[in-house]
Amino acid sequence: MFTHRLATPADLVALRAAMALAIAELQKDFLTPEQIAASNAVMGLDTQLIADESYFIVESAGRIAGCGGWSRRATLYGGDHSTALRDPAPLDPAVDAARIRAMYTHPDFARRGVGRRVMQLCEDAARAAGFARAELMATLSGEPLYRACGYSAIEHVEAPGPDGVGVPLIRMGKPL
Repeated sequence: MFTHRLATPADLVALRAAMALAIAELQKDFLTPEQIAASNAVMGLDTQLIADESYFIVESAGRIAGCGGWSRRATLYGGDHSTALRDPAPLDPAVDAARIRAMYTHPDFARRGVGRRVMQLCEDAARAAGFARAELMATLSGEPLYRACGYSAIEHVEAPGPDGVGVPLIRMGKPL
């Protein structure tokens, strides 16, 4: 049984722990160990999503099973530490796509519908805010979920990580 709620600043430690596990474990079939390590430089939580009250937690018996958010800001991906990727400019729902951001599933809950539930919460909230389209930056491990949810590839990119190690990503979008 899963429940959901909006994240609060009190959740930061638990969120970061769940994200670290997801990055370390769920990408093993898709990335090299060096790319997984580099992922930590480009992924993570943007606490602006919590401040904007647009970041969801899905829980099971009080444990974080997954998390993710949506944004009406221009930043497409990246955490608090990846400042070069952040752009707080507001998006216009009439012309811009909402951003689906920082989607993570705790490895103990992978392939149990958690990601779909978080995605539905985000898409419903973006639609309610007037957005007709959504975009996200997918990891290779996340791409199958996003495709199953109706997203299609817009472009393949490589995010520069430390020590010259690139992290392959896929910008994806869909109509809401």
